[in-house]
Amino acid sequence: MPATPPPDLRFRIAAKSDCDVILRALQELAASLGVPERLRSTRAGLERHGFGERPEFEVMLAEDDGGFAGMCLYFPFFSTWVGEPGIYVQDLYVAAARRGAGIGERLLREVARRGQANGYTHLRLTVDDGNAGGAKFYQRLGFERSPDEYVHKLAGDGFLRFCHPDAAPG
Repeated sequence: MPATPPPDLRFRIAAKSDCDVILRALQELAASLGVPERLRSTRAGLERHGFGERPEFEVMLAEDDGGFAGMCLYFPFFSTWVGEPGIYVQDLYVAAARRGAGIGERLLREVARRGQANGYTHLRLTVDDGNAGGAKFYQRLGFERSPDEYVHKLAGDGFLRFCHPDAAPG
């Protein structure tokens, strides 16, 4: 049975000074998924891309009297199929000691309400392959698995080769 949600749970948008907390949460998330080697984020990168001249994402933090409880990292996107702007949830993480208290759901709802207030009409996310618990969590909240889409990516050297197909290797 899930624990009772902490009554003192508070939400706030992260500031640059929160980058260490955000990075630690991302490291714990990667470790919990069994793929710590896949995480490439650094504090400097989070600062530059999240709190620099052109922020690429926001982070909603959940805190209680015990400190950090969880976070949701997200950014806006536009769906031509829906014809409206939405929010893409990149990472949702709840501190291990705080799981089972509804914090993840409350974080997502807080992000959704913030998005709705700013004109966004939908949420989108992906679940890591093999994260059956995550998939069940999102389905329980009403998220539907998209049966007609597959995620494809182009990164690292492959991305560079695609950008510059005529460049000499090396």
